[in-house]
Amino acid sequence: MLIKFLIIFPFFLSIYLLYYYSLEICLEGIEKCSNKFSWIEKKIEEEIISSVLMEIMLQLMILKIISKKNLIHVIIILLTFFIYSHGQNFDDHGFYNFFFYLILLLMMTIAFLPIDFYILYFKNKKNYVRIIIIFLLFIVFVYIFSTTSYKNCDDWPKGLNNTYIENDKSKYGCQIQIPKLCLYKIFEYFQDYTKLIGKNCTNYYSGKKQKKRLIKYSRSPYINETVRRIGYPLLNKIPSSLLDFPGRKKVLEKSFLENLVDMDNQSILNEYYKEKVPEIEIDFTNVDKPKLIINLHFNKSLSDERKLTENNSEPYSKNILLLYLDSLSRVNALRQLKKTTKFFEKFMSYKDNYHNEYSSENFHSFQFFKYHSFKGYTSNNYPFLFYGQNRRVLDKSFITTFLKENGFVTCETIDWCGIDNIRTYHNFTEVDMFDHFFALCDPNNDFFNLNTIRCLYDKQNTEHLLEYTNQFWNKYINNRKYSIIVLNSAHEGTLTVVKYLDDMLFNFLNNLFNQNLLKDTIIFLISDHGVGMPSIYYSTDFYKIEANLPILLILINDRKNISYEEQYKHIQENQQNFITSYDIYNTLGNVIYGNQYKNIKYISNKNNTCKSIHGISLFDKIDSKKRNPKKFQKLAPWGVSNISCK
Repeated sequence: MLIKFLIIFPFFLSIYLLYYYSLEICLEGIEKCSNKFSWIEKKIEEEIISSVLMEIMLQLMILKIISKKNLIHVIIILLTFFIYSHGQNFDDHGFYNFFFYLILLLMMTIAFLPIDFYILYFKNKKNYVRIIIIFLLFIVFVYIFSTTSYKNCDDWPKGLNNTYIENDKSKYGCQIQIPKLCLYKIFEYFQDYTKLIGKNCTNYYSGKKQKKRLIKYSRSPYINETVRRIGYPLLNKIPSSLLDFPGRKKVLEKSFLENLVDMDNQSILNEYYKEKVPEIEIDFTNVDKPKLIINLHFNKSLSDERKLTENNSEPYSKNILLLYLDSLSRVNALRQLKKTTKFFEKFMSYKDNYHNEYSSENFHSFQFFKYHSFKGYTSNNYPFLFYGQNRRVLDKSFITTFLKENGFVTCETIDWCGIDNIRTYHNFTEVDMFDHFFALCDPNNDFFNLNTIRCLYDKQNTEHLLEYTNQFWNKYINNRKYSIIVLNSAHEGTLTVVKYLDDMLFNFLNNLFNQNLLKDTIIFLISDHGVGMPSIYYSTDFYKIEANLPILLILINDRKNISYEEQYKHIQENQQNFITSYDIYNTLGNVIYGNQYKNIKYISNKNNTCKSIHGISLFDKIDSKKRNPKKFQKLAPWGVSNISCK
């Protein structure tokens, strides 16, 4: 018995210690962890060693040196990993981590199959022929399946409107690497877990369970079992002092849970909330069919105030809309968002200046093949897009400051409980807050099922955000508007979940178009980086290349009496040029200030203007042959970033 214990104990102890070393040591933050080693590399290293140890344990069980009851230790390890890895930040990406762990473990177990067959051969020679035949057939099947032409990447360089990546280095200075193996074509169906498990949002959770859960987590004194209508607090009214602590987590969620209100208690609404009456309520009158009801409040005084500042500039577009899909590559957007990207495609005939349905308007769409990210996580890329700076600097105002100074009413919706993914790293004031802000902080938010669609009250999360934005667009129809919709459905490793947004995004854009609400508007379909969540594709070349090439499509509508021929010429040429988030930041500044933007001088990092010294507006000429991608690599936080441009 002692001998068996001495054999077993070192294996289990090693596995537990490896788990702690690879994950728990980084709980203070992936940023600190990444200074010491790559989290992903360390996780793979831990997987290999753990799998070897587990395989040895399996062999000992086969040889009956140890009991099969020891499998309980394996189960304990997996459960421990699941419990400690269930979260929403980068340190513990929720269900994804557990799933990734199992995939790697399965891959390592398959790698040890020859050893298993060899041991079984000596243990039971009568079955060895059958085992070897099965194994050889399996190898032949894998070989045929993996060498089929269906896996080629012939369509990878293709864009919209029958265009392709132009890789003439002498002309554009940037040659994109084209992958040779596109395994997503083989495994896409088997990775579509939403379809495989038949998940839909209708009655995914019972109304009673959702009400019970909301009440359970609520910290509000006004919420109990008898409440029928629960109101969300206005999150943009949170005192800025609560948010001025860099690195502080879950402040927004805490404030949300503490300020839920009983919508039927008029005295509370009148006295406690005053001008902060909720815009969102959950109606549990029919507890079996709860409804999330949105009633965005039009603020007339705010509207009038911003109109007074409109004379400060003449923007290129009166309205700015950003559809911001985290972790979405250009190629995966074209694969999965077929209707949405087709909406942009129908405006890509540059020679035809006027669209038939809008005879008095100009509509032009543009796609950018060589838009590069800096790193594979949002907290690094976001500051470049909306501050024009490295996150280690951040001595400039958030972009909302410049928008408000030029008469724009601002709005943000986000499908998880967070503030722009960067506010935890930057002290900010109420000036930086959006005028209207809707974050899904409800504990029923199905954010953690990263490999399937996310649901909240019988609808996909995205439906609620689009409804809120649509109301904002309609109620401030006479104002300059800036709205951003932040979506995380593509933030997962299967590359399939984002396709379930396609109908919703297309209908949203098409409805704005049909309601004649896209006049004088610029729309960005944008991401900050491409595929960034490790999966079974992680080691493939297509995955690594796409990680650096996020989606960027731009649709511009301008008034007929204003012509921007020179600007359109430049943006047309820049579709094949090497560009970065710095350029997007300057482009937004150019849209806000119009032709006045060229007069804004960049003096130093402390010059608080909507212009970055490292960026060029897409409305200006970019000479890619004079752009050195290595220079931009060095501008990324924590050293050199990955660039797909040769």
